[in-house]
Amino acid sequence: MKNVLIVDDSALVRQRLSALLAEAPGLRIVGEAASAAGALSAVQRLAPDAVVLDIRMPGVSGIEVLERIKADHPNILVVMLTNYDFDHYRRQCLASGADYFFNKAREFERVVDVLTR
Repeated sequence: MKNVLIVDDSALVRQRLSALLAEAPGLRIVGEAASAAGALSAVQRLAPDAVVLDIRMPGVSGIEVLERIKADHPNILVVMLTNYDFDHYRRQCLASGADYFFNKAREFERVVDVLTR
């Protein structure tokens, strides 16, 4: 069973992603967070195997959260899921340790594919 943490400032996106992942075999949602501080706290408390992370959040960016997760927990799989599908964000996220980078509008369902592998 792969434990997954969902991090997005949109409650609607968190709900939609939770519903999608809850139906996937071998995945368990262990928590959700709406902010960078909440995400980092949840990673420490819940020790997820994977984090689905948005780039734009209030306060600290998702890229900074990604860097901190990978610095402290390099084995956590991090999937960036964003509406900001710009090449410079993609390069920055992958260089900072993201395992995957997907566009919310076009690749939402791909999250399930990579998490269930």
